[in-house]
Amino acid sequence: MADINGKVWWITGASSGIGEAISLTLNQQGARLIISARREEELERVKQACQSPEQVYVLPLDLIEINTFEAKVKEAIKAFGHIDCLVNNGGISQRSLALDTPLSVDRRLMEINFFGTITLSKQLLPHFVANRSGHFVVVSSLVGKFGSPLRSSYAASKHALHGFFDSLRAEHYQDNIKVTIVCPGFIKTQISVNALNAEGEKQNRMDDAQANGMSAEQCAQQIVSAVEKEKEEVNIGGKEVLGIYAKRFVPTLFSRILRKAKVT
Repeated sequence: MADINGKVWWITGASSGIGEAISLTLNQQGARLIISARREEELERVKQACQSPEQVYVLPLDLIEINTFEAKVKEAIKAFGHIDCLVNNGGISQRSLALDTPLSVDRRLMEINFFGTITLSKQLLPHFVANRSGHFVVVSSLVGKFGSPLRSSYAASKHALHGFFDSLRAEHYQDNIKVTIVCPGFIKTQISVNALNAEGEKQNRMDDAQANGMSAEQCAQQIVSAVEKEKEEVNIGGKEVLGIYAKRFVPTLFSRILRKAKVT
């Protein structure tokens, strides 16, 4: 994946935030894009914002509607004849205590973030195997490496993605299929606004930590660079990234810090 120019990238969650920024970055570098999300009008806006909109195919997709994925994959492949890279960026976050969160909300988070992502990837996997080439990019989170307050099932869904895609990478090494897992920290997007509360509704409020985070454009540039270099995993963000190393080397101290940390 060293050369982006002319390659075909399929990006989910492309209507805003990191997904939109990745789309604009890639299109500027000559990539052909398939952009997906639920809101078709927002996808059309992203397409028109691209430097070369004629190289962008809009494919609306809802990650919870897995029964549509077989047809969506066929349409995506038909758009440009093949796909080189799938960026699994779509998902939803959480802002609620485990004690207050009903199982229905836990299940929704897992259905979208985990089952939606792996189902779409498994539908595309035979295409990559047949071509003996392909790259899965999985936008996880720092809480895919450690849990934090108010993120119990969100963290669980991201931890699950690491397990699945680490296994897939090992299983398909001989097929020349790459996997890059991306672990962003606080990125300035609408993720906290759209996060589910204990009632399963949008929080409708921007977290201070999110508002002060890295720009989506900076994050997108680092993601694209990591894919170009075929990195297996990349951590992106500010000082919150240090949490990964604190968890590994001083776990008890890290637990004490995390209990008092401002995570919204």
